[in-house]
Amino acid sequence: MSHNRTFIGYVGTYTKGESKGIYSFTLDTENAKLSNVKVAANLENPTYLTISKDNQYLYSVAKEGESGGAAAFTINSKTGELTKLNSQVSKGAPPCHISVDSEKSIVVTANYHKGTVESFQINKENGSLNPVLSTIQHEGSGPNKERQEKPHTHFAGFTPDENYVIAVDLGIDKLFTYEIRNGELKEKNSLSVKPGSGPRHIAFHPNGKYAYVMTELSSEVIALAYHEEDGSFTELQYISTIPEDFSENNQGSAIHISSDGRFVYAGNRGHDSIAVFNVNQDTGELSFVEHTSTEGSWPRDFVLDPTEKFVIASNQESGNLVLFLRDESTGKLKLLQSDVKVPDPVCVKFLHV
Repeated sequence: MSHNRTFIGYVGTYTKGESKGIYSFTLDTENAKLSNVKVAANLENPTYLTISKDNQYLYSVAKEGESGGAAAFTINSKTGELTKLNSQVSKGAPPCHISVDSEKSIVVTANYHKGTVESFQINKENGSLNPVLSTIQHEGSGPNKERQEKPHTHFAGFTPDENYVIAVDLGIDKLFTYEIRNGELKEKNSLSVKPGSGPRHIAFHPNGKYAYVMTELSSEVIALAYHEEDGSFTELQYISTIPEDFSENNQGSAIHISSDGRFVYAGNRGHDSIAVFNVNQDTGELSFVEHTSTEGSWPRDFVLDPTEKFVIASNQESGNLVLFLRDESTGKLKLLQSDVKVPDPVCVKFLHV
């Protein structure tokens, strides 16, 4: 890793304003600078992206007119350029989240508007997407009448051992564990969390024993014990991501964990901050470290760079990327750069090293 000074990243966006689609950028770790922002692919509302482990393919959620689904691209890992392979869409709103397994065999998506999880098999020959293989429809509602009138699946991704797919549903306060059988999803387990909390995203501890869920509606992190033998979860702790005296609107956004498992980072839209937590390695529980301003409005996502010495946050409403230096011993963040313009940014991803 030491010989690599620059890394290519991608930004998924909303194309309701000036954005043209997926953007690429460069992080120069030697000079601690973000630069070279450019359009990597023209696509409608590619809000969330995922990159195959070998950096061959990028998969994005996609909107095509009145239809939505997923799109596949090949990656030129030297230039960052994307070349579209194909897309698979169906009538209705597009998904909001997408993940790919390490073997490049399955892509899964979560659809907030439809309350569904879908799986697509990947064409082994060229990385393109085959038509939807299975669709799971969630049922129910939650106590928040405005946001939980029906299911709203916000995340679909793989457990560390990739034996299961976890779906997080904000609308019904529930996590689902699905087995994957020949690419099809079958429910194995589920966990109901605090009513009205609105779970949004999940991040697994690298030891595979713990997981952390960001709630959008109650602005909390839920620490969970994960039982890989049957894909079930047990609640350990709820901890707030915003100060006690903050009374304005806040919606939890992204959650990520450092690869050493020592620090959890959680995004706050409204408080416009990243909350930093220390992880107790024996219990999995969290203790609060600090809040860091994201120097913009509505931080939708952020990412640790491949060296994990930096964090890049994306402010959706103010249209800027922000670069922080990360202290690997304390987990704290220090502002380096906040003037990098990207219109309506949502998620941020780097090529793997």
